[in-house]
Amino acid sequence: MNTKSQRTLRLRRAAIAVTTAAVLPLSLAACSSDDGGDSSSKGTSAAEETQAEETPAEEAEGSDDMAGMAEFGPACSAVPKDGAGSFDGMAKDPVATAASNNPELSTLVTAVKKAGLVDTLNSAEDITVFAPTNDAFDKIPEADLEKVLNDKEQLTKILTYHVTGEKLTPEDLGDGTFTTLEKGDITTSGSGESYTVNDEAKVVCGNVKTANANVYIIDSVLMPKS
Repeated sequence: MNTKSQRTLRLRRAAIAVTTAAVLPLSLAACSSDDGGDSSSKGTSAAEETQAEETPAEEAEGSDDMAGMAEFGPACSAVPKDGAGSFDGMAKDPVATAASNNPELSTLVTAVKKAGLVDTLNSAEDITVFAPTNDAFDKIPEADLEKVLNDKEQLTKILTYHVTGEKLTPEDLGDGTFTTLEKGDITTSGSGESYTVNDEAKVVCGNVKTANANVYIIDSVLMPKS
């Protein structure tokens, strides 16, 4: 091979080398980009799978929280097991109607009717009622109770003092002060399944649900400040 032919061959080899050097990084970059796309897709799929796996657990946890909000207290055992006066039955009716079906609250229902508050309580939304039992009313001397039952203005003042304009959970009662429909304040304290209202009335059956209210049955009648 002459000198000219050798020079031409070297030039061709050099051109091929340059072309290869230029194309190779582009090819590698393209491959890298394709791999990254796959990785991103796989990462998204894994995240979705993880989320799908976690969702039932979160829902189960929420269910546990709801289960922990059941009725509590020693007087709950006196509530009928079935029928309109049971917990399930009361949950379907507005609060005054629900109370009328519970034999432990018959004196309270009589008082509510005398005060003309049935429609007011039944039509209210998201309220809490601290409902004195029949035994709670029995603590009041008979003559004094009869006098109050026949004084509509005073009776209304007392009854509306037992109602707040918001639904309260047991957790809310731990250390709270709440304004009542009577415009006075009540205080609550306690924990677990033991709560007191105004440091005098004990919750004997708590967190009872009605269609429009949460009810806490108490063992004493609350008296508003004059």
